[in-house]
Amino acid sequence: MDLGDGLALVFKIESHNHPSAIEPFQGAATAVGGILRDVIAMGARPVALLDSLRFGWPDEARQRYLLSGVVAGIGHYGNSMGVPTVGGEVYFDPAYSGNCLVNSMGLGLARREEIQRAIAQGPGNPILVVGARTGRDGIGGAAFASQELSGASEADRPAVQVGDPFMGKLLMEALHELYKAGGVVGVQDCGAGGLTSACVEMANRGGVGMEIDVLQVPRREEGMLPWEVMLSESQERMVVCLERGREAEAVRIFRKWGLEAAVIGVVTDDGVFRVKEGARVVAEVPVRSLADGAPEYTPDAREPAYLRPLRAFDFARLPEPEDYGDVLRKLIASPNIASRQWVYSQYDHHVRLGTVVGPGGDAALLRLPGTKKGVAVKIDGNGRYCYLNPRRGAAIAVAEAARNVVCVGAKPQAITNNLNFGNPEKPEVYWQFVEAVEGMAEACRALGTPVTGGNVSFYNEFEGRPIYPTPTIGMVGVSPDVERHVQPGFKRPGDVIVLLGQPEGAHLGGSEYCWVIHGVVAGDAPELDLDLERRLQECVFAAIHQGIVTAAHDVAEGGLAVALAEMCIQALPEARGCRVTVPLGPGRADGQLFGETQSRVLVTVGREDVERLRNLALEHDVPIRLLGEVTADGRFRLAVLQPSPKEGAALGRSLIDLPVEALRREWQEGLERWLVPGGA
Repeated sequence: MDLGDGLALVFKIESHNHPSAIEPFQGAATAVGGILRDVIAMGARPVALLDSLRFGWPDEARQRYLLSGVVAGIGHYGNSMGVPTVGGEVYFDPAYSGNCLVNSMGLGLARREEIQRAIAQGPGNPILVVGARTGRDGIGGAAFASQELSGASEADRPAVQVGDPFMGKLLMEALHELYKAGGVVGVQDCGAGGLTSACVEMANRGGVGMEIDVLQVPRREEGMLPWEVMLSESQERMVVCLERGREAEAVRIFRKWGLEAAVIGVVTDDGVFRVKEGARVVAEVPVRSLADGAPEYTPDAREPAYLRPLRAFDFARLPEPEDYGDVLRKLIASPNIASRQWVYSQYDHHVRLGTVVGPGGDAALLRLPGTKKGVAVKIDGNGRYCYLNPRRGAAIAVAEAARNVVCVGAKPQAITNNLNFGNPEKPEVYWQFVEAVEGMAEACRALGTPVTGGNVSFYNEFEGRPIYPTPTIGMVGVSPDVERHVQPGFKRPGDVIVLLGQPEGAHLGGSEYCWVIHGVVAGDAPELDLDLERRLQECVFAAIHQGIVTAAHDVAEGGLAVALAEMCIQALPEARGCRVTVPLGPGRADGQLFGETQSRVLVTVGREDVERLRNLALEHDVPIRLLGEVTADGRFRLAVLQPSPKEGAALGRSLIDLPVEALRREWQEGLERWLVPGGA
């Protein structure tokens, strides 16, 4: 993506779901290593990592084991490479008990003229493998990732790759030295499928053939058969196509960094991928047959039978809360809303000194060197919404990721995506997939965010039970002035708290409230007005860059009440209170306070700027509602206004009055309690 000022942003997302379910530390570590090498292969230097993680409910010992291993693996590789992990998401649901999700996103910066391509061209040009030696680890990893998990999957542990971040860092430095030396035609990471995939994909893009001699591949194990060499997924390896005559210089550079570099083949003009063992030809297949020649078919698609009864669920059957304060405390401490500090404290998120807003905010914000600009990035998804309505759920994932980016003062520019689904051979799963892709496309068109690339991960099932359909969105945006950013926490007592966007809403379908308080997953995903969403985002962006708002926060999981509590808790330099009155529209009070109606942002403004914000909202045709004010007394006070039988009158009723410190403690310690056996 062109950032202007001669800079380009490289970003991509990948999954390592099955490996992480079997060997969480190495599965997650190699997810990070793989995405970083993809960024490096484009000629960029990695500047940030994010991760999207999903596990079963944390009361199970195995889920806690998986979480601990995955987080440790991510931190090990990212920290060792010197790349900050600036954000992410962690969600828990029984739907992921047998098949966790580990999606890793990497970002890098490059000068536009330094961008490299994953291509092989020029018959006679040499093909090199550089980096680590080739072993038997990871053989069959790509095939393993395309199978459903079962109780017998532990036997596939050898298919999980083993990463070495220190060698990864050496490889990064050596490649950048090679780029400066010149003569590079193309570069590609050895990922899924090992040398076979990397070589075939490069040859296909260049419209050429390629001949490889497996005897020339540096190995760390004896007796490897040709197919093992070609399918090994040993980490920290790249395939490089060089201009003829530059081989010796390249080998010298990699040897200087203590790495292997060997000429293993040559570009040919016959369009054939040929594998030899010395003089013996062991495989010979047309490149196009391997790359683009697979038969295409459209599987059967059928709406799942579970949807009709779920969408017919009568929420009036649920009892209304007797103590709204108790509900808020339970929600703020629940695994899907509580602070993720236990996770991100294990990551280095300020190395390289480019992080302006790190983990814990609506989105991360990075400073672009030598400019006033910043890049904001967010990774987001909601499998529960997509389970209830995959088209709308996927659109919401795009909209919310964009909304988060706007809330730190950046304009959404583009997305990458990771589509995590079950077995597409099942008509119900394929229907979910088609619907989710359509919903994502609709939202991207409406918000003007092109899809630059992505990844599809199928067969995420355990013993025949698919996960929730889970499209994960990686959204990037650009801030014209990184100093003009805001964060979620309240800043000043006396500031006015304002709700921009949908003024009323009591939507309980798929909400965290229904799951945590009532144990119910039912209904439909929230409605989404994409035109209002676009106008809201434009309004918030303008308000931030005109210096009108002092804080901004997206209303998401847990609804309006939880968003207000989070703004109190994250207030700077110390926790602040609030005094808020919410006018009740149609529907129940619990739905209006804890429902997850879309297209809503809470902002604060000084009293002197309220009129400016009103005018801006009017200009963008965005509903605006003044809710109350920030207080210095450290209490969270929320009342509702109910319509009175008398015409034009309303009755006020206090529903929540709690010390913010108590809420902060619940929020801060909520996840950790679950991760300590017997603590929840």
